[in-house]
Amino acid sequence: MSGSGAAVHSLAFRVMRLCRPSFQVDLPLRVDPVDFIVGEDFFDGGQSAADLSVVLSQERGGDEGFWRRFELEDPCDAVGLSGLLVLPQTFGSIYLGETFCSYISVGNHTNFDVRDVAIKAEIQTDRQRVVLVDNSKAPIDSISGGGRYDFIIEHDIKELGPHTLVCMAAYTDPEGERKYLPQYFKFVASNPLSVRTKVRTVKNSTFLEACIENHTKLPLFMDEVRFEPAPPWTVTDIEAEHDMTSCDSLSGLLKQSKLIRANGGICNYLYQLRQPTSESASVRVEGSNTLGKLEITWRTTLGEPGRLQTQQILGSPIPQKEVSLRVVDLPSRIILERPFLIVPPLEPLASTDFNLSLVATSIGVQKIAGICVVDSRDGKPYDVLPATEVFVEPE
Repeated sequence: MSGSGAAVHSLAFRVMRLCRPSFQVDLPLRVDPVDFIVGEDFFDGGQSAADLSVVLSQERGGDEGFWRRFELEDPCDAVGLSGLLVLPQTFGSIYLGETFCSYISVGNHTNFDVRDVAIKAEIQTDRQRVVLVDNSKAPIDSISGGGRYDFIIEHDIKELGPHTLVCMAAYTDPEGERKYLPQYFKFVASNPLSVRTKVRTVKNSTFLEACIENHTKLPLFMDEVRFEPAPPWTVTDIEAEHDMTSCDSLSGLLKQSKLIRANGGICNYLYQLRQPTSESASVRVEGSNTLGKLEITWRTTLGEPGRLQTQQILGSPIPQKEVSLRVVDLPSRIILERPFLIVPPLEPLASTDFNLSLVATSIGVQKIAGICVVDSRDGKPYDVLPATEVFVEPE
């Protein structure tokens, strides 16, 4: 692949993307001639394979090679693979999370040597400029006529949208004139995956469901989908039920990988998150609803690696009370007009046990309600003791 540059230059850049080759597929559909000449019930009438060869020889006519150009000679021919691999002709599809690797050759297409060749290669995006190669401090002494200088660059794709590979060369031509050659190679980085999450809170546990959808034209083999919890969360992977129409488990060497089919295939993952009880008060601080992030690694059909990390996933914060008040003990029998004790602890940073002496004034089922905790300094009320029913017996 060549880029546009100045018309009169001794040097020129050539760029080839270094990625896994693709399979060469024969487009013509190969068929079994038996399906066209005889019916599937041919052998039901007692005919033998010799009779079938006679019928085929009569139908083929004189030009054996031309007639058999689409014939399915071997069952493997139905796959359409020729056994050859094709090197990339263009940059092709480039996705976020992949490593862009290219072989760059700067060649001298004249018969004269050029001297003091300084080469610089960089990737430019809307947000940044990354220098990949720069030998301006130690330029190449010379490139002879018809010679070339080759090098390889690598860059992790971390942004979506247009990218420009800029190759620049400064050199001295045979006339002693200092020249500057820029060439530009443009490509677009697309998003290979989309991640949709759902967060549900059940009692003291938070469940995170992640749905990963494949937007590429090739199947993706998920090496690992790991959730990295934010402190103080702890995570447990839960084996989710996968949709077998779009996500298959592999055997053999890739038995730990999961296949997500091309063009919209999905795979679901489920995680259970918990907070240590001792940390519950400190996590209660406003805005502290960060759960963590997903780390996703995959490979394509020919082993091309990719890696993505999501942004921090936010969940609904588990409501935490500053003061929790509850009854932990009641007497087995409560007698009318006889004092009895209840024991409520104070939680969570520190607990204080204290006894309340109550007297029942009516028999039957009665409610203990209206007890709350108040800050003696500013009168701020906190948790109210949940209503507790007791049965009062006559003396």
